[in-house]
Amino acid sequence: MLVHVLLYNVGKEDEGIHSIDIKGKTIVLMFEDKDDAVRYCGLLEAQDFPIPTIEEIEKTEIQTFCNDAGYESRYVNKGFLPETEEDRLLISPPERNLDEPEWYREDLSNINQDNNQGDKQLDEIRNKLEKLL
Repeated sequence: MLVHVLLYNVGKEDEGIHSIDIKGKTIVLMFEDKDDAVRYCGLLEAQDFPIPTIEEIEKTEIQTFCNDAGYESRYVNKGFLPETEEDRLLISPPERNLDEPEWYREDLSNINQDNNQGDKQLDEIRNKLEKLL
């Protein structure tokens, strides 16, 4: 059975899988329906999380990976409705990222550097425009 999981840096050396922390346990989500995975990615993006890639992988492969890594896997079936606050995390990500990988911190650093350079360029343009007046 194929499931949809959320991966980061697909095919790269530092490839990772999206997980959440519930009561000290690392949980990997496996979505039955791709639309649910897409919606979850949209919620991550809205909260400024890194945006994962949705990949279709054999359910048993993910379960084996989780067992080997000491993680748990949770299957989110199509039309899943949460009954508890903990269940809600299976369809809506937490508000903050507990552990940002090194590649994400590097991306943020590059964005901040780019923003600083952009600010300098804007200041130069403003100065030139003011001289024209």
